Amino acid sequence: MTEPTLTAPKLQSAILHHLTYTIGKDAPHASLHDWRMALSFAIRDQIMEPWFASTRRTWAEDRKRVYYLSMEFLIGRILEDATINLGLRDVVEEVMTGLGQDFRALVEDEPDAALGNGGLGRLAACFMESMATLGCPAYGYGIRYEHGLFRQLFQDGQQVETPEDWLTQTNPWEFDRPESAYVIGFKGHVEVVNGRATWVPGETVIASAHDTPVIGWQGVWANTLRLWSAKPTTLFDLDRFNRGDYAAAAEPEALARTISRVLYPDDTTYAGKELRLKQEFFMTSAALQDILRRYLAEHSDLTRLPEKVAIQMNDTHPAIAGPELMRLLMDEHGMAFDTALDISQQVLGYTNHTLLPEALERWSTYLFGNVLPRHMQIVEQIDAWHKEKYPGRPHYVGIVKFQEVHMGELAFIMSHKVNGVSALHSELVKTSLFPELAALHPGRIINETNGVTPRRWLNMCNRPLAGLITDTIGEAWVRDLDRLRDLEPHIEDAAFRDAFAGAKRANKVSLARWIEKTCGVRVSADALFDVQIKRIHEYKRQLLNILQTIAHWHAIRQNPKADWVPRVKIFGGKSAPGYWVAKEIIHLINDVARVVNNDPVVGDRLKVVYPANYNVSMAEMLIPAADLSEQISTAGKEASGTGNMKFMLNGAPTIGTLDGANVEILEEVGDENFFLFGLTATEVVERRKDVEHARHAILESQPLQDVLQMLAEGRFSPDQPDRYYGVVDRMWHHDYFLVASDFAAYEAAQARVDAAYRDQTRWQRMAAMNTARAGFFSSDRTIRGYMKDIWSTESAL
Repeated sequence: MTEPTLTAPKLQSAILHHLTYTIGKDAPHASLHDWRMALSFAIRDQIMEPWFASTRRTWAEDRKRVYYLSMEFLIGRILEDATINLGLRDVVEEVMTGLGQDFRALVEDEPDAALGNGGLGRLAACFMESMATLGCPAYGYGIRYEHGLFRQLFQDGQQVETPEDWLTQTNPWEFDRPESAYVIGFKGHVEVVNGRATWVPGETVIASAHDTPVIGWQGVWANTLRLWSAKPTTLFDLDRFNRGDYAAAAEPEALARTISRVLYPDDTTYAGKELRLKQEFFMTSAALQDILRRYLAEHSDLTRLPEKVAIQMNDTHPAIAGPELMRLLMDEHGMAFDTALDISQQVLGYTNHTLLPEALERWSTYLFGNVLPRHMQIVEQIDAWHKEKYPGRPHYVGIVKFQEVHMGELAFIMSHKVNGVSALHSELVKTSLFPELAALHPGRIINETNGVTPRRWLNMCNRPLAGLITDTIGEAWVRDLDRLRDLEPHIEDAAFRDAFAGAKRANKVSLARWIEKTCGVRVSADALFDVQIKRIHEYKRQLLNILQTIAHWHAIRQNPKADWVPRVKIFGGKSAPGYWVAKEIIHLINDVARVVNNDPVVGDRLKVVYPANYNVSMAEMLIPAADLSEQISTAGKEASGTGNMKFMLNGAPTIGTLDGANVEILEEVGDENFFLFGLTATEVVERRKDVEHARHAILESQPLQDVLQMLAEGRFSPDQPDRYYGVVDRMWHHDYFLVASDFAAYEAAQARVDAAYRDQTRWQRMAAMNTARAGFFSSDRTIRGYMKDIWSTESAL
């Protein structure tokens, strides 16, 4: 990497300038927050020129832009990431130390942006960073949530949701753009004026833009993340206020802000469903109006829109983009239906992220037509056009069926390309999710296996390992992750393996300190750190993990003098507020942790840790310290996963099923460096045909019977012995995700893990080989695929 042009004296001067003139403090009286803000503004200044230069060049060269629409952007903290991509991290640390400040403390003072939930949002953030690194002109569009998903707390082991408060502080990275504001309508009715349909909304809000620059590696190119906040069209009812009706006077603002307050509001009520649909339309309509405004500032012919615009829908949340783009083209710009449809399809691409039916959104025609009456008409027109064009299709193939609007089918029909996110997932999208549409539109479904950015997920979060890699093979790997293959000849060098193990141990020691401080549990860095971090869902099978943990605890108690490999089982993740089964699993994990961690017989042989409020910053601590990566979803259910890639990159072998990108990880590292277990996707389908599959599996496993008996007896809930009757009942009678069927194989795989870990030479070879063969899983590779196969665009670099 080239040497940074910003010298330590210049940086110090910039920081002190912002401390005085932006923050309004002098150094002797500045708090940690004041110093962090001053530093952030000084670093942001360094992003401005490449950001402006990138924008100017895109305009000057009339380049095609990519617009990435996503309900989530889980960007995490920005400060350290920006210093690393600008090549300033070491200079910054030197300067802040000279000013009497701990750079690590400043980094940790920054709140995580509460803009996402899980893999979907983190993938979007990785993609934004890779597009900037590759010089792909792009905008990300999302919502500026005031309170995010929620802040997770545990009370008596149960998840409690409280609002995120990240915007109670000034966000130094964003710029308000009040000039970029658009009116968004809801409800109302449709009129025909001069032969043209005209939507007359019954409600309106204003979408106001907030821009955050996204800087790529080495600070060469920067793109824009544009987030929308909702504001009222009528700010304040002064007449009502003067009449003493103060609450009603503020009602327009409160109702408008509701749209951008919370990510994924509970949709178990009609009001919740309406709010979700409004959110999705709000984000999508604002983005499309902004895209067309930008295009028309340079061009007059909208029929050439596909030459300059590529819009990617990240899952079904922005699927309303098809009808809304057609509405704008037809109703606002007078385009004919067939032309508007053709242009919209050429412009739009759809990434599917799930095979779960409940995650493919469906809206009742009543709700959809009530909230978006004009769009209901357009959806019905699209559906009728598709049925007429493909008369031989099965009768049940379509968008509107059974009084519901199917957003997955809508996104498919309105896109020129539909991509899955791993090889297995893309095949299942063809054969299981959309088989009839795939047959009608051959070649439309393609695969673009997910990836992660190595800048954040190795170079930033794992400095001990990143330093070793750079010292061994040079720094080119940070931009070209395939270079990690150059590590392979060094893996047979005992000195390299010792250094690799030393980097891992340093991370484990740091994490152990944090766990003791945060969770009050003392763990040994000599233990095997076994980590499962992801949102809590039945198909991800945290239940399988904790049931096997109970079996392991029971086995240790039965034979405490045996040669047990010490384990620290680490969980992390949130459940949706209304998902009571997942919340029950969280409660069980915490109950088991309380019993295990206070068992003097077991001692340090087994600990269970579940830190609350898992987020990006927590992942950046857990992943570098992990010895074992738990990727144990029911085969055929996980689209890809990206956590599996981050663990692999940081030298943690996987224990997992043949699901999602695990398949490709296994292909890269080989059987000898992966702990495979469980039914395949095909075997899962066959096993479910046996209605007694769970009972048979339980009766064949004495350890599982013992675990279920302990749950039924209230061993982990003595204050409420019947607390887990539901878990036991579902295991025997409703085990849809085949926890029982895979339990014995999972136990056997865990035994293989123990055997490998006892042989530290073998284990370090496995760990290092995982890192060396992680090159394929760079999001740079993924974005190059999108640019070539879907967006038809080229790098500006």
